[in-house]
Amino acid sequence: MEKPIIGVTPLWDEEKKSYWMLPGYLEGVKEAGAIPVILPLTTNGADIAQLADLCDGFLFTGGQDVDPQLYGEAMEPFCGELCPARDAMEQDKPVLGICRGIQLLNAALGGTLYQDLPTEHPSEIEHAMKAPYDRAAHTVHIWPMTPLSTLLEKTELGVNSCHHQAIKSLAPGLVEMARSEDDLIEAVYLPGKTFVWAVQWHPEMSLHADADSRKIFEAFVGGAKSNSTKGAPTELGFVDSPF
Repeated sequence: MEKPIIGVTPLWDEEKKSYWMLPGYLEGVKEAGAIPVILPLTTNGADIAQLADLCDGFLFTGGQDVDPQLYGEAMEPFCGELCPARDAMEQDKPVLGICRGIQLLNAALGGTLYQDLPTEHPSEIEHAMKAPYDRAAHTVHIWPMTPLSTLLEKTELGVNSCHHQAIKSLAPGLVEMARSEDDLIEAVYLPGKTFVWAVQWHPEMSLHADADSRKIFEAFVGGAKSNSTKGAPTELGFVDSPF
């Protein structure tokens, strides 16, 4: 049986004008049994459609802030570096969103974000931890009867954390799966799809130290394997964005 192909959104270095990638994203996909392919950044609809045909699933990685225009807000002074072209890529195939990925998914489907947690949602919880990143920075509560609780068979999970933005209002259609001790949504899924999950923490950074991180990648790749036999998906839509 051929391995599924997972399209991985690249990280962007604005200073060097170059793509880059953390190895944990690719290793998580490979070790779960799929082939990762780093995608180009594009707003071309035909190119996006062709990439959707090529890939069996998409991994939306961490990185720059999601453009506030995507969720109908002006950019505040404390909103960080943007990479608007990444906001264009949202297709209806198995999706795993990590960190920025959960924010992108929420914004693309109609939710809003805190542009800067220290300013808009101050807390004693450590959301911008220092290295090493394969340890728990805080705990999240996993809601019973959600796909994440079924997968991990637990209701509490220690997670790493490296972000300054987060979900503010949850997008219609998305369902919360986990919440932090300071009341931030930390994991979501989209019912009715083969696999559309997103988490605020970084399982790719704790991949080799934590079995639960590996299980998330394995569930995602399992969804991609299932989807690869179903034919072309319908489109969730994409947002034109300058680059």
